[in-house]
Amino acid sequence: MNRSLLSGDEAVALGALHAGISIGAGYPGTPSTEILEAFAALGGRAQWSPNEKVALEVAIGAAYAGARSIVTMKHVGLNVAADPLFTVAYTGVTGALVVVSADDPGMASSQNEQDNRRYAVAAGIPMLEPSDSQEAYDFTRRAVELSELWQVPILLRLTTRVCHSMTIVEDSPPASAPAEPRYERDTRRRVMIPSNARPAHRRLREKLAAAALWNESSDLNRRVGESTELGIITSGISFVHAREAAPGVAILKLGLTYPLPVERIRAFAASVARAVVIEEGDPYLAESLRAQGITVEAKPEAFRFGELNVDRVRRILAGDHTPEPAPPPGKPPQLCPGCPHRVAFGALRDLGCIVAGDIGCYTLGVLPPFEALDTCVCMGASIGVGLGLRHALPPAEARKVVSVIGDSTFIHSGITGLVEAVYNRPATGHVVIILDNGTTAMTGLQEHPGTGRSLHHLPAGRVVIEDIVHSLGIEDVHVVDPWSSPDAFRNQVAHALEAGDVSVIIARRDCLLAAGRIKAYERAIARDGGLEQCVERD
Repeated sequence: MNRSLLSGDEAVALGALHAGISIGAGYPGTPSTEILEAFAALGGRAQWSPNEKVALEVAIGAAYAGARSIVTMKHVGLNVAADPLFTVAYTGVTGALVVVSADDPGMASSQNEQDNRRYAVAAGIPMLEPSDSQEAYDFTRRAVELSELWQVPILLRLTTRVCHSMTIVEDSPPASAPAEPRYERDTRRRVMIPSNARPAHRRLREKLAAAALWNESSDLNRRVGESTELGIITSGISFVHAREAAPGVAILKLGLTYPLPVERIRAFAASVARAVVIEEGDPYLAESLRAQGITVEAKPEAFRFGELNVDRVRRILAGDHTPEPAPPPGKPPQLCPGCPHRVAFGALRDLGCIVAGDIGCYTLGVLPPFEALDTCVCMGASIGVGLGLRHALPPAEARKVVSVIGDSTFIHSGITGLVEAVYNRPATGHVVIILDNGTTAMTGLQEHPGTGRSLHHLPAGRVVIEDIVHSLGIEDVHVVDPWSSPDAFRNQVAHALEAGDVSVIIARRDCLLAAGRIKAYERAIARDGGLEQCVERD
């Protein structure tokens, strides 16, 4: 047994390795990104997919073959992967399938604060919630066991604080090697036409009933403290805060939080004079328990927003509803000095454009000194939103609309928006600017299909963005370096706005932070196809 200081993400990676996971797929997104990077560094097979839906589908295929697979994403990524998620719950799996959702309470690096515990209920898949790195390691391994036991995917729900905090992990010997993958044809269970899906839904509910019964006596849930006055029902990182905020009280710490061990919780609530649910985000636990007729106190609505901490838990327990002090103002983020995006947003500002933006570094174009972004909804939305604006606005105003999207984001979910531009072309045309900085910058300089390098920075097939654009029948396509001639870039945008056609401008220049690494990767590949030297330099 080894003892290591690991982040929650690193602990999941180690747990996946020791559980015999044969393939990990995902799309980078804070706070989940480091899981696959750490898994790859440990020797696991890991790969970045174009988006979360594809990553989950790859993992599903591996699990159908009897292999053990894991797929990682941040909370909004599960929205993209929701379509296959709901159906794989019906089909079940042969090997293990662990779906990691890293939620972001407080929106440290996200556009919303959704609570993905709701997905477990909606999709009908069991859910585990670790509270620290040790449990992140343990629960990853248990997720593999339970997935194979019940032949269903397991949702491993993390939060930012668990992902990025470091605690001691004592690992266990690796599991015995999984069975050799092999395909067994079973169309009744794998092909979800209605006649097969109806009995599949019934089988899923039977599995969930069995999981609920198992959970009543599971060691994944435990009681801490024997007080009969105050009892806290909690899960995840909230357990850590609750123990520090109220030492000596009774705590029922839940690990498998769907399906819930209702009778065990009922008995705990009955054993204390006052039962309080402490949870971040939505009142998922409180609502679920009240629906079962269990009398519990929920947190006030004000504590639904942001992360919990020890002080906030103390306020909840004390019934302190006074307004919380405003957090101290921080320094707003900015595009890096020398970032090629600065030229693009300077031109869009000066031209008075209406800019439909997207997810990535370039979202910072909304801030001073540019203030050149008007909308930002989700990955890939910039093109569709821009088209909607073009369709709805009077012609003179519509001609000012521009969609801005990054290279990784374009491949993730922007291609279909461009198909829409060709198929349902606005009368005024449209202008799409693809900011290609050669990396997935905001999440930490990861590779993507457009870089021609794999997660390990080794040679891989390259998707050429301008080839995709041309293949859709768009003729007005320009690849430019905005930094080399800002005036020429501005003139190119102005010309496209006046042309009244569907125009795509690919503004290509490597991210300043990534440029050195990219050159090192390419030198190593050109020299010997290796990576060791450039990894050492990093």
